[in-house]
Amino acid sequence: MNGPGGWDKEPARPYFFLSYAHAPRPTGRAPDPNHWVAKLYDDLVEAITMITDVPDGAPVGFMDQSMHQGQLWAERLAKELATCRVFVPLYSPRYFKSHACGQEWHAFSQRPVYRRRHEGEETSGIVPGLWIATKHYTLPRCASDLQFNHGSFGPDYAAEGLYALIKLSDYRAQYERAVHRLAERIVEVAEQTVIPVGPPLDFESLPSAFGTPEPTGALHISVYSCRRGELPAGRGEECYGDVRTDWQPYRPDSRRPLAEDAAEVARNMGFRPTVHEFETEATAMLGTADPAAPGVLLVDRWALHDSPRREDLRRVDRRNPDWLTALEPWNTADDECADEDGELGRLSEDVLRNAHGGLRPSLRGGNPSAPATLQEFRGAMERAVMRASDGFERRHEPKTHVPEARRSVQQADFESGRRPRLAPLHMPGDDENGGGTARATPGGGLL
Repeated sequence: MNGPGGWDKEPARPYFFLSYAHAPRPTGRAPDPNHWVAKLYDDLVEAITMITDVPDGAPVGFMDQSMHQGQLWAERLAKELATCRVFVPLYSPRYFKSHACGQEWHAFSQRPVYRRRHEGEETSGIVPGLWIATKHYTLPRCASDLQFNHGSFGPDYAAEGLYALIKLSDYRAQYERAVHRLAERIVEVAEQTVIPVGPPLDFESLPSAFGTPEPTGALHISVYSCRRGELPAGRGEECYGDVRTDWQPYRPDSRRPLAEDAAEVARNMGFRPTVHEFETEATAMLGTADPAAPGVLLVDRWALHDSPRREDLRRVDRRNPDWLTALEPWNTADDECADEDGELGRLSEDVLRNAHGGLRPSLRGGNPSAPATLQEFRGAMERAVMRASDGFERRHEPKTHVPEARRSVQQADFESGRRPRLAPLHMPGDDENGGGTARATPGGGLL
């Protein structure tokens, strides 16, 4: 007897494509939150294998765990989306803000869906899973139009979502029930529909099925790096291009400029990012006029060898604008970086000294901002954008009056290079695990 959906005819087609939003890795030693999605995927594969006669070695599902960008990554996603039998999106607030997830949904929905039997409810080939219960957010039109009943998955599943069920030991039985029901639903849809294999689409050019998020405002991304031809001794040209914004620190895993990754993160958060070389933004960073937008500064430690440019960065750090946050991507898998880690680390500590002040929001933030991988960078970029945005918005709030005598003391501290003598005030959300940093009392004279 043939397997469901004709496994004997098309042995290479996976049952399902698991579409989910990659969560940023927390700072410190916290485990990767995407581990729980991977566990759900493994449990679904096991359940589908047990309730069907999938041949040995045949792909049961697909889940993108690479987080890589570039042509090969896009081609693999396009192929899987063109051949899978069922599309399984994991609903969460982050999911519907992800442009890449919207592209996956759009790609699958371009394939026609034919029911084997015409009676009954309309079938789309999309079987959603609730990662976070939907009571917490508004679904976009493409999701709210789906006719799907989660009632048989259990009341705790609908109320809490799979993430809570998988994390909390008290819900183990409810989690196993929900996984089994979800696996049964995937198989049922695969059996009751015929979804022909489609042509792989140009994934990177696809629109998002969720539409374009309403931008929350502008964001300036500045790159402090090098061009080819101005690199210090000991640094090869592989990660650099004709302009400083071409910097690609995470090669070979990612072969596109880091600024493009940073801009993609910002767009997914609803911002309108623009990318600039540090030199074009330095005047605004050092000026007295109000900034036009919050900013994130991407610092290549190799560029700190250039002493005149290094002094410009030091001056920005002395100014310590609260609307600007810096990240120092540092690929520990790069042999040249590993060889110079000590020297360039000390040079960075010297230039970006406000990281240790503790009394004001520093460029670096409360934790060392030197993400070693592209995945770590994306999480750090999200936090940096929010931190810069919060600082930018606070500039427009009413200032607390500071007595003239105290203002004079603060100005003297600034001019002498001493730490400002202000009482610390925690930023919203700061705690020992949150990566926040203490903020000076509003009204200080060091903006």
